[in-house]
Amino acid sequence: MLEVAQLIRRFGDNVAVDEVSFTVPPGALTGFVGGNGAGKTTTMRMIMGVLAVHGGEVRWDGRAVTALDRRSFGYMPEERGLYPKQPVLDQLVYLARLRGLSAAEAKARAAELLERFGLGDRSKDKLESLSLGNQQRVQIAAAVIAQPTALILDEPFSGLDPVAVDSMAELLREYAGQGVPVLFSSHQLDLVERLCDQLVILAAGRVVGQGTVAALRATSAARYRLVVGSDPGWLREFAGVRVLETNGSAAVIELADTSTDAVLAEALARGSVREFAELRPTVAEIYREVTA
Repeated sequence: MLEVAQLIRRFGDNVAVDEVSFTVPPGALTGFVGGNGAGKTTTMRMIMGVLAVHGGEVRWDGRAVTALDRRSFGYMPEERGLYPKQPVLDQLVYLARLRGLSAAEAKARAAELLERFGLGDRSKDKLESLSLGNQQRVQIAAAVIAQPTALILDEPFSGLDPVAVDSMAELLREYAGQGVPVLFSSHQLDLVERLCDQLVILAAGRVVGQGTVAALRATSAARYRLVVGSDPGWLREFAGVRVLETNGSAAVIELADTSTDAVLAEALARGSVREFAELRPTVAEIYREVTA
C-alpha cells in the first residue's frame, strides 16, 4: 500500500500542494487527474523523493517510505530522462544494472520490453532517431524494467498512438494483477475512465474528489433524458424537476422533490414517450463538476 498523508509543498509564498491525502491500494490502477498547475507532478516528485516534503508524509506498507523503498519503485517523470545520443538497448541495460539486475538479466529484460513495444529492430538506434511516440515507449520500458514494487507514472500515455496505448494499458493491468500499486496522471479522461479502479482529482493543490468512478457518480445528481411525442416544455412547470436542456422533443432533466414514476406518468398522460433513461455522468463531467 502506498499512502500520501497530508502532503504539503511550498514554492516561496505559493502552496502548490496543500494537505493532499490519498491511498494507492495494491493491485489497483489509480488515475491522478487535474488541470495544469493542479499539483500532480509536484506530488509525484515528493512521493519519489525528488522534491522535499514541507509537511505530511509518504508511507509504504504503513510506515514512512525510505530511500531503499523508492529504489524499487518504477518512475516515469514528466520531463523524460533518457539520453538522446545513446543506443536504446544500451541505456535500458545500464538503467537495469543500476537497479540490481545482472548483465544477462538486464539485456534479456530490455530486449523483451523493446520487442513488446514493437521496437525490437530499433534496439541499436540512438534514442533521438526515434519518433516522439517511440521515445515515449522506451521511457515506459525504463520505468518497468526492474520489476517495480510500485509504479508512479506522469502522463505515460502522452504522444502514444492507439496501438501503443493498448499495449501500455495491458502492461499496467499486468502489474496491477500482480498486486503492484499503480498511480498515473493523465489528461485523457476517457482513457482514465476506461482503465482506472479509482480516481484522485486535484484542483489548486487540493484533493477535490476521490474514489471509484461509481462512488463519484453517486455524488452527482441523477440526470435523465426524456423524449416525448410533443413539446416537452411542460417540464419547466413540473414541481421537483430541473430542466437542463431541451432539443426538439427531447429534454435532459434533474429530479429533486419528485420521482421518475411521477414524471413518466405525467408524460404518458400528455401523449407518447419514446425514451426515458438515466444518464450516467462521464469522468469528464464529474471532473468539471468537482473542479468548478
